[in-house]
Amino acid sequence: MPNLLSSLQRQTHQPQTVIVADADSTDRTREIARAFGAQVVGGGLPGKGRNVGAAIAQTPYVLFLDADVELTDDHALEDMMGEMLERDLDVATFDVEPLSGAAFVDRVMHAAYNRYARTLGSLFPHAPGFCILARRDLHEKIGGFDESVRFCEDHDYAHRAAEHGSLGFLSVRIPVSTRRFERDGRVAVAFKYVLAELHLATLGPIRHEMFEYTFGHHPLREQEKVDR
Repeated sequence: MPNLLSSLQRQTHQPQTVIVADADSTDRTREIARAFGAQVVGGGLPGKGRNVGAAIAQTPYVLFLDADVELTDDHALEDMMGEMLERDLDVATFDVEPLSGAAFVDRVMHAAYNRYARTLGSLFPHAPGFCILARRDLHEKIGGFDESVRFCEDHDYAHRAAEHGSLGFLSVRIPVSTRRFERDGRVAVAFKYVLAELHLATLGPIRHEMFEYTFGHHPLREQEKVDR
């Protein structure tokens, strides 16, 4: 998280407010966030944390970022807001890439996801929750993130948002940590998301714990790791 907050401070276009949703983490998350001038609110599962933060922000646009994202380009916020306004988009997502120094396989996996998400386009909208930019009025119109969805709540959000507004990919690329791949194993992560995609395509939103328990992760514990 310090890397993300530090990268936000370097941006040529400064956010009006920075809000950190913390799910009762046991490290120094709250202390670190406040040291960077961020406002801290109680979180929980990703959907809840994002909704709470968006409700507090009260800004025309809301950018959702996870703790392991880093805006390495100091013009990232300026560029994404300029393109968002120029194209008159209601919600936007981005191509993702691993932070510098990542293994070749990680670059391949991220590139494959980008191609997959772009190919599906409006037919089956995708937007990773760690980098979504949305108009507040659209966010409120669709009721924010569905907090009953236990996994892939970000893709459910993108699907509903696309039904009520214009969704597009911005040209800004978002660097993200590969620590989840390193912690859980690349094959396990890939298999988990393939199964999730099949569930979304055939059964709809994932409102049960099967994916979490199958792979040995406790939902709240996972969110605590993200918050750190």
